[in-house]
Amino acid sequence: CVIVPGATMTIQADAVQRIRRFFARQKVAKVAAIKEVLETSSRTTVFRALSKIGYQTSYSHAGGFYTLRDIPNFDADGLWSCRGALFSRHRTLRATIRHKVDAAPGGHTDMELRTRLGLRVRDTLLDLVEDRQIDRRRVGGLYLYVSPKRQKAWAQTAQRQRLLSQPPPPPAPLEPGAVIEVLLAHIHHFDEDAAALASRLKREGGGISRLQVEAVFLRYGLGEKKGGPDSRR
Repeated sequence: CVIVPGATMTIQADAVQRIRRFFARQKVAKVAAIKEVLETSSRTTVFRALSKIGYQTSYSHAGGFYTLRDIPNFDADGLWSCRGALFSRHRTLRATIRHKVDAAPGGHTDMELRTRLGLRVRDTLLDLVEDRQIDRRRVGGLYLYVSPKRQKAWAQTAQRQRLLSQPPPPPAPLEPGAVIEVLLAHIHHFDEDAAALASRLKREGGGISRLQVEAVFLRYGLGEKKGGPDSRR
């Protein structure tokens, strides 16, 4: 058996080019789709080619989606989504949560992280607490996740307590365009309450706050069950 180095390099170069052309169109994909592009059943072949380019896995879908390193256009929080797959500048869900908790002046609650990251995070939070990579404090009837560093955790807890003691800011005036956007979203997602709809609009890049969504719900009586006197429990 004679190994021809030049032929091996040509094959690898061809695989890299195929992957680049494929991701230029698809942006994200699972391993099975990449195997089809390379006409191979070998995961080793796939990852050898991906490693030559540089790739990243999603923090959602148990890391089942892949993209090339230079494709994601991360937002200010270091997050990027495409076709339902979620990616982070910090790569894994654990690393992303650890960074966000440590960097937040007032720590984060489970709901805040779930809303921003777009998936359930409670189990991961509890694992991080158990591993002492983050800490947890009881503040205002909720669990607040804070830095594992004692002094920083104290400052985050104090900041959260100050925020809770302040009255909420009044919602921004409702622009007609914002009202229409909320109403259209409500039509398409009729079963979602104001909080869920506000989270959806935020994930989709809208500049509408939860208080504004709630104001539209209140103005038009959205989400109210029709019926007897107990319908608004």
